[in-house]
Amino acid sequence: MSALDYLVLLVTMVGIAAIGLWQTRGRKSLDAYLKSGHALGWGTIGLSVMATQASAITFLSTPGQGYESGMAFVQNYFGLPLALIIVATVFLPIYRKLNVYTAYEYLGRRFDSKTRLLGAGLFLLQRGLASGITIYAPAIILSTVFGWRLDATIVCTGLFVIIYTVIGGNEAVSVTQKWQMALIIVGLVTAFGVLLARLPVGLGEALTVAGGFGKLQAVDFDLDPGKRYTLWSGLLGGLFLSLSYFGTDQSQVQRYLSGGSLRASRLGLMFNALLKIPMQFFILLLGALVFVFYQFNAAPVFFNQAAWSANVARADGAPLRELEARYAAAQDEKRARIGHWLGARARGDLDSVANERSAALLAHTEGEAVRAEVKQTLGALDARVKTNDTDYVFITFVLDHMPHGVIGLLVALIFAAAVSSLSSELVALGSTTTVDLYRHLWKRDATDEHYVRASKRLTLLWGIIGIGFALFANLAENLIQAINILGSLFYGVVLGLFLVAFFLKRIGGTAVFWGGLAAQALVLVLYLTLNISYLWYNIIGCTACMVLAVLLQAVLPRPPTGQSLSS
Repeated sequence: MSALDYLVLLVTMVGIAAIGLWQTRGRKSLDAYLKSGHALGWGTIGLSVMATQASAITFLSTPGQGYESGMAFVQNYFGLPLALIIVATVFLPIYRKLNVYTAYEYLGRRFDSKTRLLGAGLFLLQRGLASGITIYAPAIILSTVFGWRLDATIVCTGLFVIIYTVIGGNEAVSVTQKWQMALIIVGLVTAFGVLLARLPVGLGEALTVAGGFGKLQAVDFDLDPGKRYTLWSGLLGGLFLSLSYFGTDQSQVQRYLSGGSLRASRLGLMFNALLKIPMQFFILLLGALVFVFYQFNAAPVFFNQAAWSANVARADGAPLRELEARYAAAQDEKRARIGHWLGARARGDLDSVANERSAALLAHTEGEAVRAEVKQTLGALDARVKTNDTDYVFITFVLDHMPHGVIGLLVALIFAAAVSSLSSELVALGSTTTVDLYRHLWKRDATDEHYVRASKRLTLLWGIIGIGFALFANLAENLIQAINILGSLFYGVVLGLFLVAFFLKRIGGTAVFWGGLAAQALVLVLYLTLNISYLWYNIIGCTACMVLAVLLQAVLPRPPTGQSLSS
């Protein structure tokens, strides 16, 4: 990166945080600090909800998935629009009517204290772990690519987020997320435009190449439950995952509870229902076009260039150099065949189109076999190297082929995504700990000013825990990918608690509490023993919680009349 890139990065990130703090200065009440005084419009809510879900790893890994596997990952979001309609119709009116600060307050009013604590505890466990990975995941990639110290990258990112989150609270997070999301959109469109300009062929021919290599298949109708992304796992598992995330995860609930009206909050959710799938499709398409770009330009044999350079320069790095030469030869052959393929297509010579495409695919298969050997050899030479290099595809393309200034903008995009997700997590962790633990169990009758101070201190504490987890937990790099699995292991059970609360009025707190604990144990046991897509655990956890609660209630005394209104 040049001095211009660092200037763009610094001015953009500091400027956005300063705007957020300035616009939210002077907020002292608990309602203003945790729920923005119900003052946010639907546009801010919509962008804030989207920014909370779009972490830095989305913009580092998702283009890499498009490059490596094509568009299939978009199926993960097929259940999201219906889930948001259900949340806007069922969950949101109940939360607003009861004027709760957290979703788990509702569980306490509907059931009892222990069920409220179970829901809050599962959230704190899952989201507390996720906050460390939210810092760690982009930090390890950026530190590797730029040569920055990993610990310094983690600490600087964490402290930056902690400062404006603790000072400004929920409204500062929402306001800054609006600008961060705007930056993300501008950055993605800029990257897409520059990529198209750098392609030696038009968009139509680029899509032909991408489709010819199987990168544009977005829907898989396979019924195999072991396949991670299919239409069915996306529609059903994705529906339950999105219901849990948007309906019960405080990091999202807090976003739309800040709306100035029920209509504003609903419009913010519908904004995401309409735009989330297109945004993910666009990011994956960006990755597929990066794949096309590297069919016409020299591609690294291994995209983690820092790890590659360190190992190829070793005294025993000769096998890597030989593999690199073989890969370059396969790339040259493939490039020539693609040229013949597109030329035959322009002439309308269908026989030659089929033959040249087959030859290009064969050369691609040979090149991928060499890449597999490279990864195996690298793993043998250095056990610390993450041999799955898809997370490095997009950032390598940006650094090697984007103009200066745009590089700084796109790195700012990655940091904006990192801090927007982390800030939402921290303010949600702080508010849940304050409202559902501190105020509920220890300090029931303090002033608003006292609770605001407590929330700030607890938010700071969670930020330090997140930084510490990222620094000292010795995270294996496969945990970066496991961030998606982590949510599915807990979200289903939490959703089950809420669905029982909404729809099974005869079920009491004791039945749903023990049903939830048993369902959570079942999910963890099945995860360790079955080989199915993680999306199915959302359905399993939710269904098990509801069924077990019904069965337990059949043998327990019926809850007293009016329990649903008790606290």
